[in-house]
Order: sequence, then C-alpha cells, then structure tokens
Amino acid sequence: MKKLTCFFTAITIILAVSCSSVPKVTRVDPNTQTDLSGYWNDTDVRIVCESLINDCLKSPRVAREIQNKRGKLPVVLVGRFANESSEHIDTSIISDIMEIAIFNSGKMDFVAGGATRDAIRAERQDQQTNASEETAAALARETGADFMLFGTVRTIVDKAGNQTARTYFVRAELTNVETNERLWMGQNTEIKKVIVQPKNKL
Repeated sequence: MKKLTCFFTAITIILAVSCSSVPKVTRVDPNTQTDLSGYWNDTDVRIVCESLINDCLKSPRVAREIQNKRGKLPVVLVGRFANESSEHIDTSIISDIMEIAIFNSGKMDFVAGGATRDAIRAERQDQQTNASEETAAALARETGADFMLFGTVRTIVDKAGNQTARTYFVRAELTNVETNERLWMGQNTEIKKVIVQPKNKL
C-alpha cells in the first residue's frame, strides 16, 4: 500500500511539472500596446507609419504635383528603408504599411519593385517562348515610376547603470526619379523609451 501511494505521488508530481511547462497564450486586441523588451515593436511601427503617411499626403508639394498631373496619379516606387539602428528591425514592414496606406488613399499609384518586379519580368520573358503570340505579355511596356519612396531607421542609445534610453529616428523621402529632386521629406522622432532593468540582488 505504501509503495502504491508513493507511485501515485510520483505520477502527480510529474504531471504537475509537465503541465507547468506549457506556455500560456492570451489573445489581445491588435492595437494593444505591448512593451516587453523595450525594443522596436508593432506599436512603434503603427505610430511612425501613420505620422509619416499623413505628413506626406498633406504636403503642399505633393498636392501640387497631383494637381499638375491633371487627373493622372503620380506613380511611386517604394524602395528600401535601411536599418541603420543598433538593433534588428524588419524595415520591410514599414515599406509595406506605407505603400498600402498611400495607395488606398487614392492619391498615388504604385509600381512593383524589388523581388516582385524581378519575378514579373522573368515571367514576361518566359512567355515570349512558351505562351502563344496572342496571349504573351509585351516587352518594354512597363509603367515608369515618377517618384521613389525610401528612408532610414536610426537609434540613439543612452545608458547608465540599470537604465537605458532608446530614441528612434525614422526618416522618409519622396524623390523624383528623373531629376533627383526631392518632393517630400519627413522624420518621426516620437518613439522614445526608458528601460529600467531590475538590480541584481547580492
């Protein structure tokens, strides 16, 4: 009887330990601010993109360019947002959000760039050999971009003791592809965080 009791006690302990190792997952609203590590996160992306997009679309220069097109929307190619910060940041998310928001505003058109453009060009070239003459996409018919949107992400890190201050500088600009003239420039410096690490107890 004693051995049986010990056996069941051991089983109970094993089950308790195994259950405690299962992660707890909680679904939250996507707009919920979650700052766990103090590094760049989804809230920062949302704040920065909304600020820069609004600034770009409200720019008098951009409005003048749209008006000068006389009904034809300016065509924009989204370039790369270079990560020049001190941490890993997937800047393609910034590019994607800005592209979607500006496109959905109805004030500008976009053309594909980067890997997407390369894949389309490869498909078009393949059609010249393998598709019928009637259905093959014609070469040299791409829409050229009027402007290119690109930018950078930088950080300033100030640290003393167990406290760290991180300030993010996100810059974006819209540049004329033909003349290199800058149509719009914007910078967001709203993201600043102070992270206090727990002091080591002796």
